[in-house]
Amino acid sequence: MIRLPFLSRLLREAPSRLRRRLAAAGGLLLLALAAVPAAAQTAPAPLRFGILPLGGVFESRNDWDPLLADLSTAIGRPVAVLSVTSYEALEQAIQRGEVDMAFLSGKMALDAVTQRRMQVLAQVTRHDGLPGYRALLLSRKGSGLDSVQPVLEQPGRWRLARGESRSVSGFIVPQLQLFLPNRVAMETAFRDEIVGTHQATALAVANGEADIATNNTADFERLRTQFPREAQRLQVIWQSDLIPHAQVVMRGDYPPAFQAQVQSFLVAYARGKGPQADAQRAVLKSLHDLAGFVAADNRSLVPAARLAHQLALRNAAGAQFVNDAARQARLARIEAQFAEQLQVLETPAGARP
Repeated sequence: MIRLPFLSRLLREAPSRLRRRLAAAGGLLLLALAAVPAAAQTAPAPLRFGILPLGGVFESRNDWDPLLADLSTAIGRPVAVLSVTSYEALEQAIQRGEVDMAFLSGKMALDAVTQRRMQVLAQVTRHDGLPGYRALLLSRKGSGLDSVQPVLEQPGRWRLARGESRSVSGFIVPQLQLFLPNRVAMETAFRDEIVGTHQATALAVANGEADIATNNTADFERLRTQFPREAQRLQVIWQSDLIPHAQVVMRGDYPPAFQAQVQSFLVAYARGKGPQADAQRAVLKSLHDLAGFVAADNRSLVPAARLAHQLALRNAAGAQFVNDAARQARLARIEAQFAEQLQVLETPAGARP
């Protein structure tokens, strides 16, 4: 092996012509190395797709992989998957600009559009034909909790498994439609709590680690398929009004033509006939038994804004303030935020400043 001191001495002692040739060769090598990253930069950057943590991280990733592989082929660029363990982790990734496109619901989709300038491209549909799904409260069969009444009367006796505070069916809707009207605060009223995905909360009750769990109709059906023995131990003791389905959103700074291309792919997915469409329908079925996607825009998030507005008013009604002026100021901020959200949602994408 030639050591560097020897190489330096060789260059000093070499004839000038040889030194010029060696220098020229080195220059060519540097140019070749510099050309490598430049060529790599001409390849399109991956479209980074974020997924809500509905089940396990790897499970969610595997379920979405076939659809995103088809999307990659359709748009001619790679698609990278970001599957996270919590709503907060996905929200932080969106805030850091690490997500180009995402499957979101409710409050997270609302914040992505109104605060992060993302755009709704499509909304999912399900085979039942309903325009939404329902939040559920589950208990274990034989536990004595055959109705929601004992939970509301003595919440301090029970252990709660619930979704994160950003989860529509795991927290927001049960809090708004069930617990707060009965003067029960989910975060503080129960003896103990577990916070996790819908799968984790249901399994916690099935395995005796919690007494009640928030969930939803779509995830409970999925649980019956994946964990039939555990699902058999559970029963529904409350369900909510219909909640609008989740949306697919994309960063608003992508060209309108590219957004339209992605939207067209989603709307057409699994709509045709033949083996390919059959395979795509099987993919959608594994994704919480989805039927497909319909074209949508930011106005589809108006119901989510109304839910968030109602919850904020409920929380303010139960809060303590130093005086009435502070209460009125809080209510004014809630109304102002709601008005700003509606303005963003109802403004056409091309007209947003």
